[in-house]
Amino acid sequence: MEIKTAEFVVSSQTIATCPKDVKPEYAFIGRSNVGKSSLINMLARNKKLAKTSSTPGKTLLINHFIINKEWYLVDLPGYGFAKRSKSEIARLEQMIRGYILGRQQLVNVFVLVDVRLEPQDIDLEFINWLGLSSIPFSIVFTKADKLTVSKVRANVAAYEQKLMETWEEMPPVFVTSSEKREGREELLSYIAQINDEMKNG
Repeated sequence: MEIKTAEFVVSSQTIATCPKDVKPEYAFIGRSNVGKSSLINMLARNKKLAKTSSTPGKTLLINHFIINKEWYLVDLPGYGFAKRSKSEIARLEQMIRGYILGRQQLVNVFVLVDVRLEPQDIDLEFINWLGLSSIPFSIVFTKADKLTVSKVRANVAAYEQKLMETWEEMPPVFVTSSEKREGREELLSYIAQINDEMKNG
């Protein structure tokens, strides 16, 4: 897939104010410091599309970007370590769950995971919640440029092994590096494939 246009559309607190059309939506979510904005900008080839920040947890709304006038890339608030009050965390969790469970246009959730880390409970809990909620999702490992190729493979295998303790089969898995543009073609091809199946289905 070639991305010709990528434009910001709207930031929303609830699905009530999300775009009204029926174009497919692909949501990106992960812990606060996983490199989500950098990945989105790498996919779109636009360094200024999603706001990157040295302070984790800056995304506090549901952000819609229209890609090629055909589908939406949705930047969801991160979960995890951002310094927030309990009431703010509860509000963000409600917003995220409301969107994921209630948005009919949502086709797939890409869960971003830092490939350098051991499986984190907060990620595993979120992944298991998606599974129990019957939400289609994929796992996107980020920051692959920070490790050797063999270490990346070993960490991904360890993650898959951990998931297979409770899952019968693995969801699609992608390995990416925003710095080296690794995984870009694979991710966009996957989205293009789903879009084609929906058009022809």
